[in-house]
Amino acid sequence: MKFAKTWTSSIARFAKNESGAVTVDWVVMTAAICGIGMLLFTQLTPMIFEQAATVIATDINNAASRP
Repeated sequence: MKFAKTWTSSIARFAKNESGAVTVDWVVMTAAICGIGMLLFTQLTPMIFEQAATVIATDINNAASRP
């Protein structure tokens, strides 16, 4: 009987303990920020390289047409 009472009180203390909640919040928030960053990187990289290639090609053509 004493074991069951101790076990029940241990579970109750564990359920009331919130000391690790902030750590879990930070982990979830950091994972979300990393996920959004990776999504943006994969979506924006092709457009950035295309724009850079256009600018470089224009500059090369302008430089080549100068006397």
